[in-house]
Amino acid sequence: MEKNNKTVTTDFILLGLWPEFSHLVILIFLILLVYLMAVIGNAVLILLIWLDSRLHCPMYFLLSQLSLIDVALISTTVPKMATNFFSGKRTISQIGCGSQILFSLTLGISECLLLTLMSYDRYIAICNPLRYSVMMSHTICKQMVIGSWIGGAITSLVHTAYVMHLPICHPREIPHFLCEVMALLKLTCEDISAYVNSVVVSSFLVVLIPLSLILASYIRIFLAVVHMNSPEGKNKALATCFSHLCVVSLYFGPAVLVYMRPGSFKTPKINQSLFMFNAILTPMLNPLIYSLRNKDVIAAMKSIVISRCFLKKVKNHRACYT
Repeated sequence: MEKNNKTVTTDFILLGLWPEFSHLVILIFLILLVYLMAVIGNAVLILLIWLDSRLHCPMYFLLSQLSLIDVALISTTVPKMATNFFSGKRTISQIGCGSQILFSLTLGISECLLLTLMSYDRYIAICNPLRYSVMMSHTICKQMVIGSWIGGAITSLVHTAYVMHLPICHPREIPHFLCEVMALLKLTCEDISAYVNSVVVSSFLVVLIPLSLILASYIRIFLAVVHMNSPEGKNKALATCFSHLCVVSLYFGPAVLVYMRPGSFKTPKINQSLFMFNAILTPMLNPLIYSLRNKDVIAAMKSIVISRCFLKKVKNHRACYT
């Protein structure tokens, strides 16, 4: 009797970013440039907040956490996508696929919650400044950040565990540049209507409710800013709030379109475009938005540059006499 030596593979195949695009090499190099800028920009922002004592306050602590999430988020997708493209191997193991889903969901949900905390911080600072030190102490701030990470991790773990245990009865080809929940659901032959409804409910809890709280906070903030007597204080408050609202719109806009638009509009090309904007472009834009419109960050950057130049001159001066 002849034995059947065929092996059953559990690897998935990532079809990549717009495989029919004629100038894909240029696009990949542009994405790598964006990745480099995102890592450098967020790392510099984290370093500035850590080194400059003037930035040791809850607002900038939350901003450093946002930069940390952005670096981790873009690093879960771009290196694997570039490696697959240049090596010609488009496979990803089942463990690798599950890990990518787990980390990307954890980071994405944590960022939603963190942006909500940032809006709450601005609301307390502007609308209730006398109680700010009590309501946004460093201990409370750290507890809220830890809570956002735990909330993202638990929600992500539940969805990842469910999706990765579904039987696959279609070709294991994912029309995407990363492993993503909704793309994997299309490969199973089981009835997933109940789970799809749970995804909508989860999206409502981690996307729409935080977005509603953010918008409500900023409505109250703008009403308070309008009645400010100090033009300087009004301009500073508006500049900070404008930066945060730009980041909120950049992140929540694609997230709502990915998970909450009608199924008839969920085509692979649109999904890839939204994920590329959300997971690749936004992490690069966030530090630019905050650093270019934030006078404290610019002042901290100038202070560190000046101090380094001064230390270098002192070192060179001492070297001349030794």
